[in-house]
Amino acid sequence: MHVIKTEIEGVFILEPSVFKDARGYFFESFSKKQFDREVMPVNFVQDNESKSTKGVLRGLHFQKPPYSQAKLVRCVVGSVLDVAVDLRKGSPTFGKYVAVELSGDNHREFFIPKGFAHGFEVLSDVAVFQYKCDEYYHPESEGGLDPFDPALSISWRISSEKAIVSEKDKTHPLLKDFVTPFE
Repeated sequence: MHVIKTEIEGVFILEPSVFKDARGYFFESFSKKQFDREVMPVNFVQDNESKSTKGVLRGLHFQKPPYSQAKLVRCVVGSVLDVAVDLRKGSPTFGKYVAVELSGDNHREFFIPKGFAHGFEVLSDVAVFQYKCDEYYHPESEGGLDPFDPALSISWRISSEKAIVSEKDKTHPLLKDFVTPFE
């Protein structure tokens, strides 16, 4: 696995070593020992999977303390533009984001530590997306930001008018109206 640091501290892109032959391919998608050594020690406790169609935008989501989540995400079928926004109070990159294309072809994974909002846009006809989380889902702790907030300037590949967004995601605040719970 090749670990790529991003411009925001704590956020990493992971590229596995893929072994291909006439039968197809094989790669190790997660090794706790290697992850703990090369990224950071994390105890993942829940795996999630979603299936979405082209134009769907999920996010920007997070869980508030004490149930904040670090996530290791990947797209196993299709492709997505995946985004992490820094919401850590006092961070020099507060309100900045990292975006990466994840796909079933490039096998990349994206590590998003606690204190970040996360979302993705489906670029392919269909995408199957997997999340490893280090905290269980707590609906009373969930929160979000408006993914089309001009202050974030996220380079989504779809307009807000054409994006397929949940009713809940349409109600999230702008960054200027957000009081971060992340120290």
